[in-house]
Amino acid sequence: MSEHQLPVVVIGAGPVGLAAAAHLVERGITPLVLEAGPAAAAAVREWSHVRLFSTWGELTDPAAEKLLAPTGWTKPDAAGYASGGDWAELYLQPLADVLGDRVRYGARVTGVSRAGRDRIVDADREHQPFVLHLTTADGREERLFARAVIDASGTWATPSPAGASGLPALGEQAAADRITYRVPDLKDPAVRARYAGKRTAVIGSGASAFTALATLAEAARTEPATHAVWVLRRGISGSTFGGGEADQLPARGALGLAAKAAVDDGHADAVTGFRTEAIERADDGRLILVGEDGRRLDPVDEVIVLTGLRPDLSFLSEIRLGLDERLQAPTELAPLIDPNQHSCGTVHPHGHRELAHPEPGIYLVGMKSYGRAPTFLAMTGYEQVRSVTAAIAGDLDSADRVELTLPETGVCGGAGLFDTPSTDQAADGGCCTPAPPLVQIGIGAPTTPAVGQAPSSGGC
Repeated sequence: MSEHQLPVVVIGAGPVGLAAAAHLVERGITPLVLEAGPAAAAAVREWSHVRLFSTWGELTDPAAEKLLAPTGWTKPDAAGYASGGDWAELYLQPLADVLGDRVRYGARVTGVSRAGRDRIVDADREHQPFVLHLTTADGREERLFARAVIDASGTWATPSPAGASGLPALGEQAAADRITYRVPDLKDPAVRARYAGKRTAVIGSGASAFTALATLAEAARTEPATHAVWVLRRGISGSTFGGGEADQLPARGALGLAAKAAVDDGHADAVTGFRTEAIERADDGRLILVGEDGRRLDPVDEVIVLTGLRPDLSFLSEIRLGLDERLQAPTELAPLIDPNQHSCGTVHPHGHRELAHPEPGIYLVGMKSYGRAPTFLAMTGYEQVRSVTAAIAGDLDSADRVELTLPETGVCGGAGLFDTPSTDQAADGGCCTPAPPLVQIGIGAPTTPAVGQAPSSGGC
């Protein structure tokens, strides 16, 4: 087959991957979407109980809507909010169904390269098609070829550990029976029994941690023994709880206010400047968090680690990627999303040029394009794939055009960033380790609406 007869392979049938396929179809290019899960939006379905903080108007892609329109699909109320389950069932699965056999399920990509060329070989490299290896749900191995590759596989499957060094804390793996890296669904009776009436440590400072704190606080209103210990690597400042009422995504602002209310109302204590080095097992089986400064927290029954996500680059080892050494994002994109400098709303819209790599024809899009940077918005991903597919089609005028304005403010600080320890934390250096500071914040916290956000795996 000539290169132009080959499909463009899209890895991942999540929101951004399916949008990429819709844009390719609109341009008359054949997509082939490879999804490791058994259905569309497999990762989104794993947080189906969490409400997104973007409205429906920000969760659907224009090209996808055009594909869906002839089927009689009706777009949900643009001002309404969806849970992850709603997003999957009311939009993403119908979109995958319209794409039909251009979406393959149970197909896990295990390697991407150039046909007949490992990453060392220069000769005639750019003229060779991409070759992908995959395994099917029944364990078979397959090989297929592509004219271009759009990797929208996300970061959901690779959560960051509790250890502040980026490595698992000592004992973290041995304590796996009491640790989760997801926001728990307390509407599930079995999950509720695990956390209700228990003492739980929540490690993290982003939107997912806010959601977990608010969820545990809600359980505490009916089961008062439920209590959270919020473990932050940084101190508490005016930006800790996000944009609040100034956030142009109101539900995102309300999420931070709900986390603040959990602390204000006494359902959670905040331990600041604590960077976890070890997790030890107490005599009764509970867990003790140990900080790198030697501080030891009182035992907890469970630990929820929400310190961010990171990309799986293992199957791209034969591809020449240009990635920032810190964020593991494309080198041209990284300065635009660096959490040291930017919030969600100050990230400039970007497209194929910022997403390009030394290996032409391959693009990392969606959450994966952000590497380790936090809080990706679905509409950012939709703009990415609009530009990328235009570039693949050779329409550089459209590919270079910016068609997106992002809302301002939000919760976008990286989990690895931290402030100078407060006076209380730095005092009493002597021979004894000071007790962890338990911080009560504010008086008379506001009543907050229902809470939700998209964990860092998907659009939000």
